[in-house]
Amino acid sequence: MSRQQFLGTWKLVSSEMVTDDDVIYPLGKHCVGIITFDDFGKLNGQMMNVERPKFASNDMLRGTPEEMQAAYQGYVAFWANYTVDEEQGTMSYTVEGSLFPNWVGHQQERHYKFDGNRLTLETSPLSLGGKENVVGVLVWEKLT
Repeated sequence: MSRQQFLGTWKLVSSEMVTDDDVIYPLGKHCVGIITFDDFGKLNGQMMNVERPKFASNDMLRGTPEEMQAAYQGYVAFWANYTVDEEQGTMSYTVEGSLFPNWVGHQQERHYKFDGNRLTLETSPLSLGGKENVVGVLVWEKLT
């Protein structure tokens, strides 16, 4: 049943990185996003900081280094093949393409929990930005 629950399109409710003593919002407190799971085992997801500055040139290939950095750091995008392990309560995916090139070809795992029309995905503790024991928590709300 769990695999069927994933199917469809979900909008991002919240994105947090939780440490032992802090909550970090890498894409801002009011980021937006969408993720889609299909019946063929494919997923694609995008998230962004809504406060990313626009390029003064209005040309996506002619941003200043600062504009390019803010654009890159304020956006997450990837597509992948996914599987669900209902016994373990995990969803794993192997990234096929990503804005962050280091993810391509790598498998990632998320613990999942459904609560009504909401889906929570959590990472296992990891190292991020020089901090240890960081847990990424994404909450999604089903659209379709």
